[in-house]
Amino acid sequence: MIQIFTSDNCPYCVSAKAFLQSMDIEYSEINVSENREKLMEAVSISGMMTVPQIFVGEPSKETLIGGYDDMIKLHENGKFLEKLT
Repeated sequence: MIQIFTSDNCPYCVSAKAFLQSMDIEYSEINVSENREKLMEAVSISGMMTVPQIFVGEPSKETLIGGYDDMIKLHENGKFLEKLT
């Protein structure tokens, strides 16, 4: 399952969730807007200060897909669905 760290009013977060929904891919959303601890957890794993942060399975360096643009690039290269298996 995909885990996606998001924040309120983030257009890339909205786009990432819409893309996953359009592909019928289940995801778990962790909204960090009011939870700085969760944001710092994601930052410590990914090194990214932005959202969305998208992981396949439990968040770790190995399961990090990246942000919305990274996910779309993987999809365009035919590698996104491979990551899910």
